[in-house]
Amino acid sequence: MKEVVHIGSRAAPGPDLQELMARVARGDQEAFSSLYDAVTAPVLGVVRSVLRDHAQSEEVTQEVLVEVWRTAPRYREDRGTAMNWVLTLAHRRAVDRVRSVEAATAREQKAALLTHTPEYDEVSEQVETRLEREQVRRCLRTLTEVQRQSVTLAYYRGLTYRQVAELLSLPLGTVKTRLRDGLIRLRDCLGVSA
Repeated sequence: MKEVVHIGSRAAPGPDLQELMARVARGDQEAFSSLYDAVTAPVLGVVRSVLRDHAQSEEVTQEVLVEVWRTAPRYREDRGTAMNWVLTLAHRRAVDRVRSVEAATAREQKAALLTHTPEYDEVSEQVETRLEREQVRRCLRTLTEVQRQSVTLAYYRGLTYRQVAELLSLPLGTVKTRLRDGLIRLRDCLGVSA
């Protein structure tokens, strides 16, 4: 006996998702089990189309179904079908996962760049140092010869006041006065506040 096949006939209707959702909203675990079976494949399909990663898609699908269980009382039949509501949750959750992964990747890349970036800009540091040296040289030229010699010996050569006095054949008090006056003029020239 041959099996009769009717072309264009409809498959057996699935469960009434609206009714199942109403029961899930009241905490009916059996209804959730039936709803779970009815929507898992479509949810996985939507999530996989966004994520393209099988393992993450399965994980997000489970998150969506848990969210359906928790938020079923928020479903409103007058705003659309239960399937559309569940698939909207799935799509949003998948997009959130993509954004989360992208943000984490961006943070990791930024952290990696920061570990390889010097704490300061070497070029600007060199330019600043060169400009400061040039300004100090210019200001040193404004000092008298004895002031310039005293400051140079004490601060650039590291000699003590006594050694500067001996080297210049001047009394110690005179060297101290010249150094003090020279440093005051340098400070004023460099624009350093006291």
